[in-house]
Amino acid sequence: MSTDSHETRPKGEIPSMFESMRYIVIEGVIGVGKTSLARILAQKFKAMLVLEEFEQNPFLERFYGDRPRWAFQTQLSFLASRFRQQQLLMKPDLFHSFVVADYAFDKDRIFAHLNLDGDERQLYETMFKLMQSSTPVPDLVVYLQSTPQRLMSNIRLRARSFEKTMDPEYITSLNDAYNYYFFRYVKSPLLIVNTEKIDFVNNPDDLEQLVDQIRNLRHPGTTYFNPVPSATLF
Repeated sequence: MSTDSHETRPKGEIPSMFESMRYIVIEGVIGVGKTSLARILAQKFKAMLVLEEFEQNPFLERFYGDRPRWAFQTQLSFLASRFRQQQLLMKPDLFHSFVVADYAFDKDRIFAHLNLDGDERQLYETMFKLMQSSTPVPDLVVYLQSTPQRLMSNIRLRARSFEKTMDPEYITSLNDAYNYYFFRYVKSPLLIVNTEKIDFVNNPDDLEQLVDQIRNLRHPGTTYFNPVPSATLF
């Protein structure tokens, strides 16, 4: 792994987990900035970047217009796309390099449990479990937490055509589901970051706080990080 993070460590100090990381995942609800952060970190850490291929999902725009009608097709399309990407990561030449991704394969179930029911959910669960066992486990998941109000503000600012009809109630439900999932997550080291009042995309000080936190993690469980805002957002 090629980074600019190596420093002389005092004798007896617990080493940062970052030194042995090869696979970092950035997670969060729609609009929180996970793709932006993944791009920034990949460039900063000289890592391979893996992005969710949401624009290639042929059902996504129809899903936002009629969720009950198109949820199953949309979910299976995402599941297949994410699994294909995860399989590529398992190739030795890729998995042993440094990778930053803007999604975790396991989070696919959050959307499935929110949008599917009955036979469709059962079929999805069968397919998911068959795939999950052959996907890599991240060395670190960074969960960017926010509020529905901030998320909707971000969504409006980026003005994607298929998000114009985004329902605030859906974002609230999704935010609740993400919090429920990640507050119970134990599969790998987890960093939960309160991003409600920071702007790591446009404010270098906010970004540096977050990067320093990632580089200096020493807790193999869950770490909560509440950054000090360097500017007033609203």
